[in-house]
Amino acid sequence: MMTGEKADGGSRQGGVLPDQPPGAAAQQADTPLSGIAEAFEEMAALLRSDEGGSVELRLDEFCDACSLVSVLFGCLGLAFKFAEMEYVAKVRDLVEASRTHRTLQNVLDLDVAKNSVRTPGSRTRNLRRVRQGLDLIRALFEQFLSSDDYSLKDAATTAYMQVCAPFHTWGIRTAVYAGMYTLPYRDQLLLKLNETEETAEKKMRRYIKASIPVIQYIDKLYISRNISLDW
Repeated sequence: MMTGEKADGGSRQGGVLPDQPPGAAAQQADTPLSGIAEAFEEMAALLRSDEGGSVELRLDEFCDACSLVSVLFGCLGLAFKFAEMEYVAKVRDLVEASRTHRTLQNVLDLDVAKNSVRTPGSRTRNLRRVRQGLDLIRALFEQFLSSDDYSLKDAATTAYMQVCAPFHTWGIRTAVYAGMYTLPYRDQLLLKLNETEETAEKKMRRYIKASIPVIQYIDKLYISRNISLDW
C-alpha cells in the first residue's frame, strides 16, 4: 500500500482465523498465510519501486501486516510461546505509537533524540524485536520447505538458532529448546493454517520473498543512524 491515506476498509485484523465450513478452508483465498503474504508483498512492492530512497513505510500499515503474523506464533505451541508473547506485546506497543508517529523513521528519530534507543521498553528496541520475529518466521518457512520431515523440531530449532538464539539468555534458550518437543507435527500445522502442502508452499515462498526487502529496510534505518544490529 502506497504511503499516504489508508485504503477504504480500515486495518486488517491480526490473529483471527476466517470462518469457513469444514473441508473448504484450503480452497479459500482468505487464509492466514494468504493475508500475511499479501500484506508483505504490498510493502515489498513499495520498497522495490523506490529508486531515490525517499519511500517511507507508514507505521500503521506496517503494524497491520505484523499483527497478521501473530497467528503463526500461536500455531507453534509452547516452543515459541516466549517469542509469541514478546512479539505480540511489541507489536501492540507499535500500534499505540502509530497514533502519534506516522512512519518507522519517526519512531527511531525520537528515541535517538532522547538517547533512549536501547532502553528497555523503547519503541526502537521494540521495533528491533518485531523485526526479529518476522525474520524468525522467514527462516522457519525456509526450513519447512527444505525438508519433508513429519516433525518440525529440526526446522524450528535451526530457524531459532539462526535468528533469535544469539540474542537470548541461556535460560530462555534452554526453555525454547525444551519446548521444541511440543511443536505440532507437519500435518497438524497445515491443518491449523487451513492449508495443504501445495498451497502452503506457494504462500510461504511469497512471504519469504516479500519479507526480505522489508527486513532489509528496517536494518538500513538502524545502520543509517549508527545503531548496531548486534542486540
